[in-house]
Amino acid sequence: MRARPSTRLETFPNPGAGRDFRIHMEIPEFTCLCPMTGQPDFATLILDYVPDRWCIELKSLKLYIWSYRDQGAYHEAVTNKILDDLVKAAKPRYMRLAARFYVRGGIFTTVVVEHRKRGWRPAPHVPLDSLGSADPRAGT
Repeated sequence: MRARPSTRLETFPNPGAGRDFRIHMEIPEFTCLCPMTGQPDFATLILDYVPDRWCIELKSLKLYIWSYRDQGAYHEAVTNKILDDLVKAAKPRYMRLAARFYVRGGIFTTVVVEHRKRGWRPAPHVPLDSLGSADPRAGT
């Protein structure tokens, strides 16, 4: 059976729901159409999120991204719409989407949008060198 574009995003239960961890994805083949010219716009999407109860299933994400191929959309609008749809499906603690559009008319455009679950705060960052023995060159 041949895959087709779809606007349906599927999720699965977070296997590590008791802790914060980051999921990082790079989607280098995003395409939509310029609503002014009808010409294709190409972008790399960079998605980072901290799941809560649900994680995004990758095949459904691929088919969802594919569904934009024939749609006209401004960079800002499509980036916000994708984030809204992902947040609605997965209800993450945190999500950040950066859309790096390829040059058009001599201009590179990057749109960055974020979502934070109400009350969620990231754990403080602990640099590895402050842990003492984390550096293999440190004596014991």
